[in-house]
Amino acid sequence: MRVTSLSDLPLRDNLVGLQPYGAPQDPVPVSLNVNENTHPIPDDVVADIVASLAAAVRGVNRYPDREFTELREALAGYLGHGLKADQLWAANGSNEVLQQILQAFGGPGRSLLSFTPTYSMYPLLASGTDTAWIPVARPADYALTTDGVVAALREHQPDIAILCGPNNPTGTPLEREVILAAYDAFDGILIVDEAYQEFDAERESAVVLLPGRPRLLVSRTMSKAFSFAGVRLGYLAADAAVVDALRLVRLPYHLSALTQAAATAAIRHSETMLAAVSDIRSQRDRLAAALTELGFEVHPSGANFLLVGGFTNPGATFSALRAQGILIRDLGIDGHLRITAGTEAETTILIDAITALGPGGAR
Repeated sequence: MRVTSLSDLPLRDNLVGLQPYGAPQDPVPVSLNVNENTHPIPDDVVADIVASLAAAVRGVNRYPDREFTELREALAGYLGHGLKADQLWAANGSNEVLQQILQAFGGPGRSLLSFTPTYSMYPLLASGTDTAWIPVARPADYALTTDGVVAALREHQPDIAILCGPNNPTGTPLEREVILAAYDAFDGILIVDEAYQEFDAERESAVVLLPGRPRLLVSRTMSKAFSFAGVRLGYLAADAAVVDALRLVRLPYHLSALTQAAATAAIRHSETMLAAVSDIRSQRDRLAAALTELGFEVHPSGANFLLVGGFTNPGATFSALRAQGILIRDLGIDGHLRITAGTEAETTILIDAITALGPGGAR
């Protein structure tokens, strides 16, 4: 068979026509499009991580600890609330954690439900594991309600449901009563995706709800609050039996010795690593106030980003800012753009640029 394009390959039917996940990675001066933590890691923490990596390199002729025991103990200590190491799991980013959950509990004849708009990887992970995708529209203000969530879960009875809180791309916080109602509404696996939880100063992590709820899984990441996006370390807190299930589908030695060493060292410095979180919240709120004053609609956010409406032509505004070396995200939501909260200097540059574009942004 001669292959000249993707369409010539014998792809699975549910992958035909799909596009891979992606966002622009231009080397611009102000990159605020993928919700990274734009604050650098402090020098003393860098030094300790580098020392840990140097020590780990001396042993890379051997396979890494398959159970990454030291890292799991460190993650359990970081989360607290009486969690034990056997209740923690980790992988190369929370995307891999979610993929492993779908490999273990999804698949042909099973379904995944979530409330849209939400994280764009959910349907891609579903397709990649032959799991049926059930999108349910969020209310106009994007905030989930107990009645709406319960009704959807009882109607569709999915095998897996994901509640993203704070939600990406809207920033909408997730209330505890919604999680509790969702858990009781169906018999499947309930995932609470807390990639941005550290930025929500008002709500406690769903890990406090784990005791007595073996079907509740809480997904986290070090990419955002820990400034660790390039390391790729996501993790999960759940019942120990869930962790045993994920062992059945993980690839052998899936976490490298270097990843384990870097992440364990970073957690030793969690207080220092998270020092920038309060500043990011301040810049988020400053940006929200400035854009509201300019006449834009800023949706409530518990994350490190804002979903902003009121742009006359989002694509034109995106392009105009990109031409000035500022990268934000156009997600195709009518009249809206998503903007990551950066440093004080980055926020000032962004506010000045949008102000200069005038009401409604670029036409």
